Amino acid sequence: MDLSSDLNILMLIWQSGLVVKLVLFLLIAFSVFSWAVIFKKRRQLQDVRQKNEEFYRVYKNSENLKDVILKTEAMPDSPFKLMFVEGYNELLAMKKSLPNPDDHQALRDHFERFGLSILERGLQRGSHQSRKSLDHFLSYLASIGSISPFVGLFGTVWGIIDAFEGLATGGGTLEAVAPGIAEALVATAVGLAAAIPAVWFFNHFNNENEKIMGDMETFGQDFLNTIERTLGSH
Repeated sequence: MDLSSDLNILMLIWQSGLVVKLVLFLLIAFSVFSWAVIFKKRRQLQDVRQKNEEFYRVYKNSENLKDVILKTEAMPDSPFKLMFVEGYNELLAMKKSLPNPDDHQALRDHFERFGLSILERGLQRGSHQSRKSLDHFLSYLASIGSISPFVGLFGTVWGIIDAFEGLATGGGTLEAVAPGIAEALVATAVGLAAAIPAVWFFNHFNNENEKIMGDMETFGQDFLNTIERTLGSH
């Protein structure tokens, strides 16, 4: 498309009615906001992956769970760290609830009798906290992707009604109506331009979140396996 075509489109927008201009302004605001969310979520996912890898590296190279706490105390929160801290705190609380907190055999007997469900609930709390952060703002992308085409369609319909007012009174020609129809259709185009990236990235981020949640579930199982193997050495 050459420069004159671009200027013609801008001229059509400039000459459009007040309602169409408001619709276009709203759609542009939707688009700017959705792209801001997209860039924010991309940075967040990269940050989450990096922090999880750093925590897991320390976790696997530590001698025991208390050593993990000491080594990762200054590390920023990550999904793995939140799950670990919640699970570890439940383990400490269980030990303190025993008549003799240092009685490792009593702790083993308790878990053999009742299972590790209390630790699993602690891990789930950490997982839920992380899931809230991962899902934050995604609902806005879904809303923008859903309503933007309809907002654009509203602007188009309104613009076409204005364009045909001349014909309705019998004083218009096709040449006179065509520019009004063209400017009205711009609203639909802008609505789709706002909606398509929002929908695509909403689905993309949901898929990435599911992968991270799968990694978190694997980490939780690894944590429980560690407890079963080394119970009583913390």
